[in-house]
Amino acid sequence: MRKIVVTITGASGAVYAQNLLHKLDALKDQWNELAVVMTENAREVWKTELENDSWKNLSAKFYSSTDFSAPFASGSGRYDTMIIIPCSMGTMGRIAAGISNDLITRAADVILKERRRLICVVRETPYNLVHIRNMETITLAGGIICPATPSFYSRPKTLEEITATVTDRVLDLAGFDIKTFRWGK
Repeated sequence: MRKIVVTITGASGAVYAQNLLHKLDALKDQWNELAVVMTENAREVWKTELENDSWKNLSAKFYSSTDFSAPFASGSGRYDTMIIIPCSMGTMGRIAAGISNDLITRAADVILKERRRLICVVRETPYNLVHIRNMETITLAGGIICPATPSFYSRPKTLEEITATVTDRVLDLAGFDIKTFRWGK
């Protein structure tokens, strides 16, 4: 069974985090621990963009971004996957520079040093050269950069369907067995 940590930063795109967490809740048979870290900015963005605080209703264990006693702050916690959704450019820059000044950046550092799966769902446009170099650094360290760029092959008709084209891709990258649109089928 899997141990997953989902972290949510203050970048725009709370709808991606909401969709991913709901999908993970539906996939309970594929994981045994789900931890969530939300920054204060993430909570504000969620309330602004989604006009709710539905994260409170999820069946995950929530940690403060200052709680360095969280099990995934150490490699001995054996969390196998970390998803940062959305991943702000500031968070990505601190990870790329090896700065572990909060639980999110410390957990990312642990995941990378243990050679486990780090997926950064960046939601920014356009990218500047610093962003691109930080993405390169994280990729070279073993992380996966997955821009929150929807696809339209499946002809999504609602915001939730458009969002799912990204979150389903993230779940695929994380190794979950999901039913989703597949090209050529």
